Amino acid sequence: MTQLKKTKRRYNSTKRQAQARETRRQITEAARKLFTERGYTGATIEAVAQEAGVAPETIYAVFGNKRAILAHLIDISVGGDDEPIPLLQRPRPQAVFQEHDPRQQLYLFAQDISAILERIAPIFEIMRFAAKTEPDIADLLQNILRERLHNMVLLVQHLSEHGPLQEGMVDSQAAETVWTLTSPEVFRLLTIDRAWSREHYIQWLADTLTRLLLS
Repeated sequence: MTQLKKTKRRYNSTKRQAQARETRRQITEAARKLFTERGYTGATIEAVAQEAGVAPETIYAVFGNKRAILAHLIDISVGGDDEPIPLLQRPRPQAVFQEHDPRQQLYLFAQDISAILERIAPIFEIMRFAAKTEPDIADLLQNILRERLHNMVLLVQHLSEHGPLQEGMVDSQAAETVWTLTSPEVFRLLTIDRAWSREHYIQWLADTLTRLLLS
């Protein structure tokens, strides 16, 4: 009798990876909901687990702690998805950097940053409040603020390659101007308190940056 040779089945982890990603998404969205409703402190791991339909141990296994959930929520709010692609390597920021007309650069930037701010502004408000009493969140906040400023410096450098800035304005001053006008706080003031549409904000931001930055 001929003995059939057994072939070793190759382990396919695609399904398991998809399940892990879905669990991560469920936890993140549950945390977003509870952070908004109860604040960072009020949204306990146990409450997030119950909202997500998982065990608290699962949250610790996936994220480690609540700060990591908030950090992940910020990352996906900035990027728009959970793909591990740095912000500046994504298509829309790359389109801003590759544009040669400074005015069009600023308009494209205004479009892109408004989409980011729409997602991140509610989370940023929660983080600012939590930072008053949570040192680890205060550190996270400062890191994000520094990274935002660094990104604005890069924007200004690309901008100045294609045309002069206002006379007497140095790159650091221009970057701080952009950093301030594109803050989540200013975005919420205009779109929430003044009820501006996103299109109104985009046009205002592009026009204001053009007047303030370009020669």
